[in-house]
Amino acid sequence: MDVLRELLELELIRIGTYSIRVYTLALFVLIYLGTKFILWLIKKALFRKHKFNKLDTGSTYALFQIIKYAVWVMAIGLLLETIGINVTVLIAGSAALLVGVGLGLQQTFNDVISGIILLSERSIKIDDILEIDGEIVRIQDIGLRTSRAINRDEISFIIPNSLITNNKVINWSHQSKQTRFKINVGVAYGSDVDQVKAVLKESAQDHPEIKDKSSIEVRFMDFGNSSLDFQLLFYSENIFRIEKVKSDIRTLINQKFIESGITIPFPQMDLHIRTGTDKKTHS
Repeated sequence: MDVLRELLELELIRIGTYSIRVYTLALFVLIYLGTKFILWLIKKALFRKHKFNKLDTGSTYALFQIIKYAVWVMAIGLLLETIGINVTVLIAGSAALLVGVGLGLQQTFNDVISGIILLSERSIKIDDILEIDGEIVRIQDIGLRTSRAINRDEISFIIPNSLITNNKVINWSHQSKQTRFKINVGVAYGSDVDQVKAVLKESAQDHPEIKDKSSIEVRFMDFGNSSLDFQLLFYSENIFRIEKVKSDIRTLINQKFIESGITIPFPQMDLHIRTGTDKKTHS
């Protein structure tokens, strides 16, 4: 025991009156490893499906992130106290410095506060599909300052959290798993309207991504300049890849139009040319 006590009391670093001993370093490591272990236990408990089946993945992740940041703040305070730094005095003494830093890092603090709002409100969660500035992205990670997302071209985006909270953002996943989409189609004048509607509806029904066949609707929208305008409406769960679904349905429509003899017109313009008559001069 005496040997162990002497080892723990062994001085490693001395700067003036301040010194770091072996037991200080051991306590530092113990607090760090204990914090990691506590967070591991919390994560295991939160993500245990049979115990927390009322929380979805996004909500569970948001709750864990908030707990993780709170635990690390307390752990850092303990670590500073362990090495002899009085946190209260440090904060009070550096108040003026923090004000100056805060003015220079306003945007960063704005992003951090926005991250706390996102994690606490849970209005946006992991795997939600958002439309931000016209870009469709799937959220992969929500951090304290930034969020990570991927678009339809598999390009990763790092998004400042303030961009999500301060701007108009469409959350395609917020209310329902299914969303209604539409395809506009024009056919030549003289086409059989009932036949066109039947072909459009059949094309949507033939696509495997369209689950609710009964919700498919075809509308005769208008008499266009060179076409009869129709709109095909359908619901799909594949929100993120909906452009591919639309492309597949358009291909089916084109094939069935060819088989049925239905023509898709192209804009035409009649050009009338007037020729001037030569004027005769009389002497």
